[in-house]
Amino acid sequence: MDADGYFGEQVAARYDESSASEFTPEAVTPAVDFLADLAGDGRALELGVGTGRLALPLAERGVPVHGIELSRAMAARLRAKPGGDAIDVTIGDFSTTRVDGTFSLAYLVFNTIMNLTTQAAQVECFRTVAAHLAPGGCFAIEVMVPELRKLPPGQTAVPFHTSPTRWAFDVYDTATQATSSNYVRVVDGVGEYRSIPFRYVWPAELDLMAQLAGLRPRERWEDWTRAPFTHESTKHVSVWEKPTA
Repeated sequence: MDADGYFGEQVAARYDESSASEFTPEAVTPAVDFLADLAGDGRALELGVGTGRLALPLAERGVPVHGIELSRAMAARLRAKPGGDAIDVTIGDFSTTRVDGTFSLAYLVFNTIMNLTTQAAQVECFRTVAAHLAPGGCFAIEVMVPELRKLPPGQTAVPFHTSPTRWAFDVYDTATQATSSNYVRVVDGVGEYRSIPFRYVWPAELDLMAQLAGLRPRERWEDWTRAPFTHESTKHVSVWEKPTA
């Protein structure tokens, strides 16, 4: 693994294409509406800013955005896009990296909290965010609900894509909350395999991490449209706020 972690040039080069469904207006607009409302007249900090899927349209709304990104390859893709020069990006691990100033909003989307593969790193991320937030500021996370209900006894893998040239599946270790997304791709008859480790995390566990960082729950929804979060929800958008007192 290089300095860009699991998101080096090979991944960055086709990231937007491979995640095309997340770049559609149907996916982007509700998220940007939600985040812009939380940011108000303040600044926003995106942890794991990637290629700017949300940072760029949020900046177009007039919200100043600063990004933290471990992968230089992903950040280069962001800077090359129209408007990319308006997004300040700090290269570093978003669980510990500090930047200047305070923010009215910090956010982590598309399961990126799970890129931190230990509980300690996830807890530290909340503390780092709390240090960046102004009083009354908010921290928003979009993340999946662990799909353990799909695992029959004795099975550890859940497929999520199958086609003649590409297979993808998640592997879960329920003893450690370690998981990985695994990809098999065939190009011109040659196969390639890639695996990315994650740590899945429960909504209640995130609430406790927020409490340890001095943040309190504000709202939780199934998605960016503010659909109710229920026991059937497969993901959630959760928001915690930093007390003003």
